[in-house]
Amino acid sequence: MSKLSIQYIKIASVFILGAVIYFSPVPQGLDPRAWHLFAIFISTIFAVIINALPILVASISALTIAIFTKTLVPIDAYSGFSQGFILLILIAFLVAKGVVKSGLGTRFAYLMIKTFGKSTLGLSYSIMITDCLIAPAFPSNTARSGVLFPIVQSLAIDSGSTTDSEESKKKMGSFLMMCAMASLTISSGLWLTAMAANPSGVAMAKELGVNITFGSWLLYASVPSLTAFILIPLILYKTFPPTVKNTPQAPVAAAKKLKEMGPLSKDEWVMGITFFMLVLGWGFSGILHIDKTAIAFCGLAVLMISKVFTLEDLKHEGSALGTFIWFAILYTLSTYLNRYGFMSYIGEHIRHSLIGLSWPVIYVSLITIYVLIHYLFVSQTAQMLALFGVFLGVGINAGVPGILMAMMLLFATNFNAMVTPQGSSANVLFAGSGYLSTGDIYKQGAIVTLSNLLIYLVVGSFWILLVS
Repeated sequence: MSKLSIQYIKIASVFILGAVIYFSPVPQGLDPRAWHLFAIFISTIFAVIINALPILVASISALTIAIFTKTLVPIDAYSGFSQGFILLILIAFLVAKGVVKSGLGTRFAYLMIKTFGKSTLGLSYSIMITDCLIAPAFPSNTARSGVLFPIVQSLAIDSGSTTDSEESKKKMGSFLMMCAMASLTISSGLWLTAMAANPSGVAMAKELGVNITFGSWLLYASVPSLTAFILIPLILYKTFPPTVKNTPQAPVAAAKKLKEMGPLSKDEWVMGITFFMLVLGWGFSGILHIDKTAIAFCGLAVLMISKVFTLEDLKHEGSALGTFIWFAILYTLSTYLNRYGFMSYIGEHIRHSLIGLSWPVIYVSLITIYVLIHYLFVSQTAQMLALFGVFLGVGINAGVPGILMAMMLLFATNFNAMVTPQGSSANVLFAGSGYLSTGDIYKQGAIVTLSNLLIYLVVGSFWILLVS
């Protein structure tokens, strides 16, 4: 059977699933609009999971069907496009382009490698530190993977670790690729602005009475994320060790690259100052009562006036616009599922199944289930939009402190990304590098995900309860 035939079968299965649910009897006690919107929403997620349609195409199709079937009125269907936090994601994508184009991201990475890269383990930490520090300006872990990957690849090749043989891969290339993937799972949960789904989760949590700010997120994430950053490379060093332990040539290579780059250019100065002011502005926006999106627009204006980011660059940023569109649509569908009562209906059924259990048991069970379910998803954002509201509502109703439940679900949305090769689009470059086999990623990804789960449940839970 041809690939095209298989694709048509997948698309047909999506529409069949949606039609079966849509035209099935509405469960007693549920608003018909909620049931019909669930049919549209779940078939959209299913289309993404089985790769029947790209997420943008699936989302646009879902929005069209929701309006044509009068499941959503137009003013409600388009409401996601006016959300400030979604505009923030779009603008931050464009700012990230400026970081890459200016050369500041590459320079900073080489500086960290020059300082910490005397051993393979030290090199892994330098990659993680770089990722951690540039993360708040990158609302996409996929975008950051595009910065980290060429650096990791060049370091591996310059150190004599190529894809020519298994022996050569194992020198350090495979280990560094795996560490870079693992780093993205942690850094994405450290900062509110480090992954596209984070602001959406914060907005959804707010509707359930849980308020999370840029500063409070960083406070709650700091200790468990720092613990994970320290332990994960050590764990991989034992379970997936490089054969070359010392890399005295890495700092030399980085110093050479820095010398070739010369002094900071005007664009790098502008980008660096703008980047610092953006992070500072987002951090104090709550205290100063300044809108985060307005701060982002201000930063973009500075970059465009100074020509760091130009109108010509904007023409090539179709991916940012695409992300803005599908994110706004899926956020709207998820929001109205909740407003129509579907989330509370499902939550009530889950709650009844957990009656008699203490809230700590319910809390651990929900987080563990949430992580394991990611085996079925190819998108962190899709999983969060589909399940975050349900799991958060069940946890809160069972007595779990709201801030603890919300933050742990948000962390899990990020640290479960490595559980499969397709678990995040940020994995794609590393999975296709030639240094890692599918089996390597499944095995080490499971180890990293389990380690993250334990670290965040133990260290993170204690820390959040202590400071909240």
